[in-house]
Amino acid sequence: MSDNIPLEIQTEIMKRLPVKSLLRFRSVSKSCKSLIDNSDFIKHYIGQQQHLLVRCYDCVAHFEKQPMSIVDDDSLPTQTASVTLPSFVEYPNLIGTSHGLFCFYGPSSGRAVIFNPCIRTTLAFAVPRVTNDRLYRTVIGFGVCRHTTDPKIVKITLTKKSDRHINSPWQVGVFTVSTSTWRNAYSTNLPRNSISIYMNQVVVDGCLYWLASDGCSYLIVSFDLTSEEFREVNLPDSLAQFHSSLALCLYKLRESLAVIKDGVEANKRVYHVWMMQDDLFKKLYIINSSHSPDVSILRVCGFRKTGQPLIELSEAHPGSTSVLAAYDPYSKSITNIRNDGNYSSYTVYSYMETLLLL
Repeated sequence: MSDNIPLEIQTEIMKRLPVKSLLRFRSVSKSCKSLIDNSDFIKHYIGQQQHLLVRCYDCVAHFEKQPMSIVDDDSLPTQTASVTLPSFVEYPNLIGTSHGLFCFYGPSSGRAVIFNPCIRTTLAFAVPRVTNDRLYRTVIGFGVCRHTTDPKIVKITLTKKSDRHINSPWQVGVFTVSTSTWRNAYSTNLPRNSISIYMNQVVVDGCLYWLASDGCSYLIVSFDLTSEEFREVNLPDSLAQFHSSLALCLYKLRESLAVIKDGVEANKRVYHVWMMQDDLFKKLYIINSSHSPDVSILRVCGFRKTGQPLIELSEAHPGSTSVLAAYDPYSKSITNIRNDGNYSSYTVYSYMETLLLL
């Protein structure tokens, strides 16, 4: 950049550039590389571009197709690029995504990997194994601390439901990238021993959220990635009612936590969308295909940055394929995004560009 532009202005301009441009600038001059590699620049860089990482599993041929990254803007789905995941990550061991980073975990290998798809950097480390997997099970969580931008792995060891009479307290370990070590969580105020959490996790506004149950009703357990405090969040009665088959799932909707409950109406699946605001839940709308009798919505895959739900659907005729599409909850219109042929299952993760792990 021109020497006539003050460094502070140059820095602010560069913070608004996409990662691909910044990586090119690093090779222009030593001063550019020094600025971009600076830990303070990396910490405060906020990517302007949002992406969708789409994974597709072919349920007929039984293999995962090449994952794709799609730019989530008005051009959707025209700007795409293939993404090569870490080679030893098997489908579908993705724990979660936070601040543009993805975390994978392989229980058999005992390894976890943090991956930045924008700069194609990975960080692998060992996760301590459970000493007695007959009595205990492990839940792994992942998120980036909003104050330090330090990625953290949370390892929770729980008593298995069949052995609740043991009444063992939760064991919580935390791994931070900055120290590359495991330690106990700061807080000793743990959820009730009777609570069991599910693998489905979401990071919203610096907190990890898991769907949980106490054997009588559903609830949400949160973990603040800064203070490392746990909290129990109650669900409204219509969501908290316990069933033997889980019908709830957590998502991030814009910058809020969303809960989706699936059900059946008129022999077709419907999805009730709720959003949390100040620990209270408000029902937003219902996702259904009543206006399209030949279409069935198989599942909700996530949300775009605009708030539009992303759905997997199929047509009600022999030989039909599943399609990834965007759903407008108000007009109920459906826009196809991807059709891989055959019967496929999609998973979608929304992420922002970041320089973390550079």
